Amino acid sequence: MSKRSEAAQPRVWSRSVRLLHLGLIGSVTVAWVFREDLGPAHEVAGYVALAAAVVRSAIGLAGGGHARFGQFVRAPSDTLGYARQVLRGTAPRYIGHNPLGGWMVLVLLGCIALLGASGWLYTTDLFWGYGWLAWLHAALGWTLLALVALHVGGVVFTSIAHRENLVQAMLTGRKAPPGPGDVDGSQPSGQNP
Repeated sequence: MSKRSEAAQPRVWSRSVRLLHLGLIGSVTVAWVFREDLGPAHEVAGYVALAAAVVRSAIGLAGGGHARFGQFVRAPSDTLGYARQVLRGTAPRYIGHNPLGGWMVLVLLGCIALLGASGWLYTTDLFWGYGWLAWLHAALGWTLLALVALHVGGVVFTSIAHRENLVQAMLTGRKAPPGPGDVDGSQPSGQNP
């Protein structure tokens, strides 16, 4: 990509957000692959995922631009309105996360944090061997798998609907500039349609 075409495409996701995203993909995948053998690979992958979720949450709370939760987490009423637009096929393109994607970020990070915390608790003397905790950890793992499937489905759907390669955008950090009717997401929550 030339310098001129790079300048035309705004940077939406910073290098740190993209690396954390890739780190979450890798660590969650490793933890899932080793879910039957709860040895060091599963534990280390779980701790890496937990750390990545915590750092991403800190960036979401204190960072800037499109990484900040306040830039893309919309009020429930706005999100339901957006969902209705999706169903009608009239949803606008968002430069950052759309309202459904914003809530998915929070739910995914929360699920990963709960998975990491429940996994850690299971290694402590106080909670070692408790069946309910093992069940909770497994249930959270399956929940995360379902959420990842919904997330990937949403990315594919949105990529097709707006003729935009969101996977490439996450890898490069850049998206096509806003066009007529697009929402740039740079306004605080509640100020976008």
